[in-house]
Amino acid sequence: MRAYTFVRPGNAAWTEKPMPDILSPRDAVVRVTMSSVCTSDLHILAGAVPRAAKGVTLGHEFVGVVEETGEGVTHVKAGDRVAVNVETFCGECFFCRRGYVNNCVSPEGGWALGCRIDGAQSEYVRVPFADTGLTKIPDNVTDKQALLAGDVLATGYWAADIADIEPGAEALVIGGGPVGICCALCARLNGAARVFVCEKEMCRREFIARNYPELGVVAPEEAIGVVRGFAHGGADAVIEAAGTAEAFELAYTCARPNATVVVAAMYEQPLVLPLPDMYGKNLVFKTGGVDGHYIARELADIAAGKIDVSPLVTHEFPFSRLEEAYTLFASRADGVMKVGILM
Repeated sequence: MRAYTFVRPGNAAWTEKPMPDILSPRDAVVRVTMSSVCTSDLHILAGAVPRAAKGVTLGHEFVGVVEETGEGVTHVKAGDRVAVNVETFCGECFFCRRGYVNNCVSPEGGWALGCRIDGAQSEYVRVPFADTGLTKIPDNVTDKQALLAGDVLATGYWAADIADIEPGAEALVIGGGPVGICCALCARLNGAARVFVCEKEMCRREFIARNYPELGVVAPEEAIGVVRGFAHGGADAVIEAAGTAEAFELAYTCARPNATVVVAAMYEQPLVLPLPDMYGKNLVFKTGGVDGHYIARELADIAAGKIDVSPLVTHEFPFSRLEEAYTLFASRADGVMKVGILM
């Protein structure tokens, strides 16, 4: 089968690979029906993910149909439409039992698909720990509606949950890309009364205003002035989803004293924590990779009409034009947010 493969930093190529097999009783083989390209894929190609294995099939954001299961799989069966978690996790180790599935101690746990083991930019994928990594898609939810549940939307649920948002809170999300928008929508779901998204690109601010009018939109140079008008002179919670030094500085500056700042972005360079500038604000910082165990909840909310991130899939391509999709997504041209790859 054809697979889009990470060759080395700066280079990916089409290769031919055999169909995946069941290697463990807890495995499933999934036929990909729709996938996407994630910024994390671009990080791999940039050489910013040292654990990424050369020769691995890229892609970790996808939905599909179960083709085959190992004898130990009980929650899904052949023929089920499923959303696939960005993380594979055993569900039994110290970290999994506490919901910290990103740190699953299994050799194939955490972010493995499309990084350390073959991922979704092919026709079929072997998914370890299928009972924890696959979730049935409700009949009234389309592939496009479910596509982002395994990664980008899961990040939104995770970030909003650990941001300690109380009912009536006022929150700021920095970064108006797909992750930032998902974080903002989930902050609203968690009870925030007002959520502003800070985004420097006009086209993205216009996209948010057009598709999600319940969210406020602000340019970076306006953000401090806006949050000073909040009830306590700053945001109760800030989620940083842009991944730049400037965004990080804005995050701790816009937070009110004793607020929570969540760093949901993936950084390529280290930053110095400016403790003197923050002294006395008593901020709580929470960082790390998404603990993506929210998919059943996400799909239930999508099915109930509580959240809809399908507008984020602004462009669709057939699998044969995957390289074109990569180029568009990396360029951020033509108003692209996310690309959908149809099999």
